[in-house]
This record gives sequence, structure tokens and C-alpha cells, in this order.
Amino acid sequence: MAHSDRITIDRITRSFASQTMMQTLGARLAGVSPGEVRIEAPILPGLRQQQGFGHAGLTFSLGDSAAGYAALSLMPPDRDVLTAEIKINLLAPAVGDLLMATGRVIKPGRRLMVVSAEVHAQQGDTLTLIAILQGTMVPVAARA
Repeated sequence: MAHSDRITIDRITRSFASQTMMQTLGARLAGVSPGEVRIEAPILPGLRQQQGFGHAGLTFSLGDSAAGYAALSLMPPDRDVLTAEIKINLLAPAVGDLLMATGRVIKPGRRLMVVSAEVHAQQGDTLTLIAILQGTMVPVAARA
């Protein structure tokens, strides 16, 4: 692994650990590489909607964070990112034990970064694509 890749992984890991929302959801980083980040979270009893499916808010939060961290993975150390806009298409109910969100950078830039994410639900050995997200991240000065 290249030194710069290790620095990127360490940076994403530190930032992710400081996100109390992800902690509340029981989420964990499952993969980090330049331009791509995967986050997983169990569908906990407190994160379900009225029909017992994983709540769309859980799906959205995981997809947004995965896409944002994918963008951050390409930023220099003095820059951070914020979501400017992101949309979601819910394709299927979140049925299963685990959600997996994979965020990717579609087009990097100094002012705007176009990102996407796919969210899959895992039930046993079956993976179902339940949502796709597309959005724009805006680079900002990193907080000291």
C-alpha cells in the first residue's frame, strides 16, 4: 500500500470515528480507497419504519456519508467537503440484516465534486440494490 493511500485511509477513519450520527446508527467503515468508500450498518430495531423495513432515513444517511467520504478521499489535507445537494431513488424496501453503501466520485473538481452511492440490503447471501444517490459535494476549508 502506498504511503499516500495509508494517509487517506487514516484521515477517513479519524473523521468517520468523530461522526456521532454514524455511531448512533451502528455504522462502520468497510472499505476505503481513493474515490470510493464503503460503509455498512445493521438494520437495528430502532431504525425501522412502520412496516418493519429499514427506514429510508438510514438508507439516505449511509449513502450520503459514503459519497461524502469518497469525495474527501481525493481532497488535500487542508480541505474538507460538505454536501451541497443529493437526491435519492428508493428502488426496493430495505429488507435484511445489513445495509451496505458504496460511495464513488464521478467527477472530481476543485469547486464541485459529483458523487454517487449505491445502497444494498443483505439478507442471508442475497444482496438487493435498494437505492441510488447522486449529488454534489463542495470542498471547504478543513476545520482546525
